[in-house]
Amino acid sequence: MTVQGRFLGVVRDELAAASDQARQALAGADPTAAFYRANMRRLDATADTTALTTQVMTSVPVYLRRGDVVTNISVRSGATAAATPTNYWFALYSNAATPALLGQSADQLTAAWGATTTKTLPLAAPVTITSEGVYWVGIMVKAGTTPSLAGVSTNASAGLVAGEKNLAQTSGTGLTGTAPATIASPTAAATVPLVILT
Repeated sequence: MTVQGRFLGVVRDELAAASDQARQALAGADPTAAFYRANMRRLDATADTTALTTQVMTSVPVYLRRGDVVTNISVRSGATAAATPTNYWFALYSNAATPALLGQSADQLTAAWGATTTKTLPLAAPVTITSEGVYWVGIMVKAGTTPSLAGVSTNASAGLVAGEKNLAQTSGTGLTGTAPATIASPTAAATVPLVILT
């Protein structure tokens, strides 16, 4: 038995609404309703962040349990809309030491993403989680101006003690319509977007 219940890792890696029904309810979801996971509580997403750089993937960790079925990824834009987008997608990566691509949404190409708009994209096929752990959600937008995202800005995104994960990170360059096969050589980012999995 541990003081943090079923979570057996570094206690500061226990990520927001994923841990139990009470935290899910605090995040704004009905804990008795359909599957819902997030990387932070909705009330904590108080900043209008510049989390994205065109053609670079931003990824955030989300704690998932065995048996979870991830069908959709949702991200909310802030006050800045995407201007002249040419590619954008969301993706789910594994809990491996070098996270591997598990699923990607369709490339949204030039579809509009307005300001203060929740964008929900289905994965090409639902992903069933086979082992508990920290998974990664990737967001990539190629645009003249990338949208700002609801989230939080912090100077402590990188792990502060051994074993902690980045709260947000960037990887890849020159990305377009297809998510990379792995998250390779990530760099900690100071802005953490809110992501929701359903």
